[in-house]
Amino acid sequence: MNATSFLSGFAAAVLCVAVVFGAAFFRFKRSRGRGRDIKGYLDLIPDLTEAQRAQVREIRAVFLPKVEEIRRNMRSKRARLAELLFEDPVERQTIHAVAKEITEHQAELEKEVIRHILEERELLSPSQNRRFYEIIVEQFSYGGLGVHDVDGGR
Repeated sequence: MNATSFLSGFAAAVLCVAVVFGAAFFRFKRSRGRGRDIKGYLDLIPDLTEAQRAQVREIRAVFLPKVEEIRRNMRSKRARLAELLFEDPVERQTIHAVAKEITEHQAELEKEVIRHILEERELLSPSQNRRFYEIIVEQFSYGGLGVHDVDGGR
């Protein structure tokens, strides 16, 4: 009887631990999946009205393809730069010209994101605007453009 009680208790404990770990795993997996749906800063504000969400979708229909084109151009130029850095003979003028093009794309991306933030800001209530400010400060504190950075929010 003693061994049976021990095995029953041990099996129950193993089952409880498995349930806890399983629940934690699925919760973590679900929360990571949510982050992938973020296309912009306003996705981080949960209390947008349906009308605001519709306006955000309209704004993004123009903004997202534009910034994706800029990112694509930057990736292309960076790939070219990598090739140039290891060609023999080294062509410094060409390397610097491509680096300048990359910098121009970065500046263009910054301008588009700023324009976009100002456009989205107009849609918000005062309390949403305060939350938006906190989001922008946090996102920019990492030294980039947050969800709209070159990596596309990866």
